[in-house]
Amino acid sequence: MARLLSVNVGLPRDIVWKERTVHTGVWKNPVTGRCRVGRLNLEGDGQGDLAGHGGEHRAVFVYQTESYRYWQEQLKRSDFVYGQFGENFTIEGLADDAVCIGDRFQIGTAHFEVTQPRVTCFRVGIRMNEPRMAALLTSTGRPGFYFRVLREGEVGAGDEIVKVGEAGERMTVAEINALLYLPPHARDRLERALRIEALSPGWRGSFEALLQSEQSGASTGNAGLAPAAAAHPASPGFQSLVVASIDRESADVLSFAMQSANSHPLPTALPGQYVVVRLKAAAGGPTLFRSYSLSGPLSTEHYRISVKIEPNGAAGKYLSEHLRVGDHLDVSSPRGSFVLQPGERPIVLLSAGIGATPVLAMLHALAAARSTRQVMWLHTARDGRHHPFAGEVRGLMGALTNGRSYVCYTKPDSNDKTGEDFNATGRFSRSVFDELVLPRDADIYLSGPTRFMADMKEALTALGVAPERIHIEIFNGGESMTPGVVGAATRAPHPPSNEASTGPIVSFARSGISTHWNASRYGSILEMAEACDVPVRSHSTSRLMATFWSAVHSRLVISSSICETTASGFTSSVVSRL
Repeated sequence: MARLLSVNVGLPRDIVWKERTVHTGVWKNPVTGRCRVGRLNLEGDGQGDLAGHGGEHRAVFVYQTESYRYWQEQLKRSDFVYGQFGENFTIEGLADDAVCIGDRFQIGTAHFEVTQPRVTCFRVGIRMNEPRMAALLTSTGRPGFYFRVLREGEVGAGDEIVKVGEAGERMTVAEINALLYLPPHARDRLERALRIEALSPGWRGSFEALLQSEQSGASTGNAGLAPAAAAHPASPGFQSLVVASIDRESADVLSFAMQSANSHPLPTALPGQYVVVRLKAAAGGPTLFRSYSLSGPLSTEHYRISVKIEPNGAAGKYLSEHLRVGDHLDVSSPRGSFVLQPGERPIVLLSAGIGATPVLAMLHALAAARSTRQVMWLHTARDGRHHPFAGEVRGLMGALTNGRSYVCYTKPDSNDKTGEDFNATGRFSRSVFDELVLPRDADIYLSGPTRFMADMKEALTALGVAPERIHIEIFNGGESMTPGVVGAATRAPHPPSNEASTGPIVSFARSGISTHWNASRYGSILEMAEACDVPVRSHSTSRLMATFWSAVHSRLVISSSICETTASGFTSSVVSRL
């Protein structure tokens, strides 16, 4: 009989790691007596990074004492305590190669359902003082798993774990884990996995991408590690486009429309995608690579990018001061996973500042299709002078039968009129969302600065919006995107010092950095990214390493989006701009 040995909880706190401060809830301590289990969490528990942990399908993390003994032997350790792996439930029994996704259990007075393997992150390495831990947990098939709470109740150490139901498709946690990370990704097994209703939305999206890749034969990597992007692969290289027009959208935003130099059709973009622009800003100076979202209507004749001109931004300064109509720009094919999803659910397009560009492209697509879906356009700007696309948005909203817009100005000036230019002074918040009656079942597309994104995620989570309904595009000027790292210094990406001259080439596509892999110097791609100050999401160490080793003998291109949360609930994409 399986048994609950310990119930462990802990609230997030700041931990010093590699001369940085990480906000994390990985430290869990045993509870004395009974503990209340809610739909999203245990009483007294919390997560530092809700993008990668927590939520309905990851309410309770479970790890087995049998795996404790395995790691004690492998790592030659004898200092483990309950909660060592960041788990909420330390259990005896229910091994990863025995328990199946969809199995249902009663513990105490609560009922649970197995939803997915754990997606290990860099924090478990901090907790274990073992940098390899995230990759080891995945590669050995001992990740542990998550419970969804079917019925709230109370649990306590010593409770028996009683099986009360199971899924029709019998696939174990270890099988599901290996199906994502290890080849072959057999079509029949992917189809079996997708028939498991209990499988979490993040893992379902990964397997859907893998299945599409297997059917089309288009992917050369693991499509499941970045499902949305892999479903729409980008062509390599750049093409020369002619600048057809330059338009001022606001005091600090310019739009550049570009067309083919030889009248050939441009690759089709999806609403929300971006292009990489290659610039030679100064003779003898470094080549600049910048990513800009396509902000206009879908077209195979024209692309439009809109650029915020920052005072110290090298690329923006070059574009605004030197680029003229008729000049040429080297532009990549459209790419990125932050794209408008099909369906009939309501849509909320929520942005701040220049973050409006990708969601504006989505609005163009909805207006062109005369969509009858409920569409809410929510935008915040400083004032009317710094409010790009205001008239354009009003025109597009008029084409939607169920469209509604709401604009906040944080510092309106005397010329801005309430009810005409904007709706309210201030910022979006939980109270504003309540007032607007934000639909809880909507697909929400967030785009804007880092602080704005954090505030909006917190407000939406408090509102009860499911994590898998939140899609994110972060507009960022090169800061570290390691989630939970507090107060990290901001530096532009650069090649590493003492760069190797041989070995496989790793390209961080969005940051424009290409360098040779040096196995003797770097223990992981993440260490290499840190040496280059490339913004990546370190919680996906194991997935990034799996991608690297599957392509280590050939040229490898790493987009920062490959490091995003792909099997954990949020879809996010990082875009570097300046």
